[in-house]
Amino acid sequence: MTTIRQFTCDDLFLFNNVNLDPLTETYGLSFYLQYLAHWPEYFQVAESPSGDIMGYIMGKAEGVQENWHGHVTALTVAPEYRKLGVAAMLMSGLEYISEKKQAYFVDLFVRVSNKVAVDMYKRLGYSVYRRVLEYYFGDPDEDAFDMRKALSRDVLRKSVIPLAHPCRLWNRRKEPVEESVLSRFLASPIVQITVILGVLLPFA
Repeated sequence: MTTIRQFTCDDLFLFNNVNLDPLTETYGLSFYLQYLAHWPEYFQVAESPSGDIMGYIMGKAEGVQENWHGHVTALTVAPEYRKLGVAAMLMSGLEYISEKKQAYFVDLFVRVSNKVAVDMYKRLGYSVYRRVLEYYFGDPDEDAFDMRKALSRDVLRKSVIPLAHPCRLWNRRKEPVEESVLSRFLASPIVQITVILGVLLPFA
């Protein structure tokens, strides 16, 4: 039976097999730790009965007023556990948390070329809200779909009315995060060594 649980620091050393897909966006250690510190309830793992990491989802809550929403920063499932409904379970969990936080909708960005992912999100009730030009850096750069799913608070479903024209985000790139004192602190070698030691040498 698959278990959905909160991500822990130990998992940082266990999910390399999940990130092997070239379409999976990967980040530095400080990025994962920042999400774990700020939005732990949005960082979930799917674990197999044998203890393997089957997949994970990482997200956050952001916005104000009618733009208050849950955001999926990363969702990925290990190749050997795909087509088992793992992604749907992880997405459902994030949507549930967003409902509890009274968000109006959940959104995510996905590469336009990633048809498999786009089709999956559509099956889960998401629709394309807008096309974001050159959102992903590369050679060449690639557009993204901003896909959304309205939650129960958005009675009129205004959050998912699609925009007529593509747009451009100047703070683009795979889930940019403003560098803060916290992120610089988490990125320091001393802190990262402390985290590793805390995992490998737990207190008695």
